[in-house]
Amino acid sequence: MIKVEDAMQKNVITIKNDMRIEEAARILRENRISGAPVLDKNNRLVGILSEGDIIRLLEVHSPKLNLILPSPLDLIELPIRMKHEYDEIVKGIKKAALTLVDEIMTRKPITIKPEQSVSDAAELMDKHKIKRLPVVDDEGNLIGIITRGDIIGALVKT
Repeated sequence: MIKVEDAMQKNVITIKNDMRIEEAARILRENRISGAPVLDKNNRLVGILSEGDIIRLLEVHSPKLNLILPSPLDLIELPIRMKHEYDEIVKGIKKAALTLVDEIMTRKPITIKPEQSVSDAAELMDKHKIKRLPVVDDEGNLIGIITRGDIIGALVKT
């Protein structure tokens, strides 16, 4: 049996819950990761932030334009409508960047203990449709993270 502690990453990139999304997104991007555990000011695990959480925050909708048989008035109005949509999207992105991580993170993350098996981790990820699990000790302190890629890597090593 391969244990989580044998496959997990011990150097975990974390995000603070009082960071702005703009800063958290930069951390994810610079480290080429799609999510990270979120810690509070006491370094306690309070959530997970993923790219999916950030994407949902943006809620950018494309304009619904009816161009099947445009009338002459539609053709005049179209550039104005598109400029308005563009301005709304830009405003939404700027507002989203100022949002705090705490407002959109997934709270009460599913966790796993280091002594559990990687098959337990895989089962949890599949059941909850998640891509990563924080690894915590008996006191709930973050000691690592295991991702789907880590599980595949552990299977390849055996």
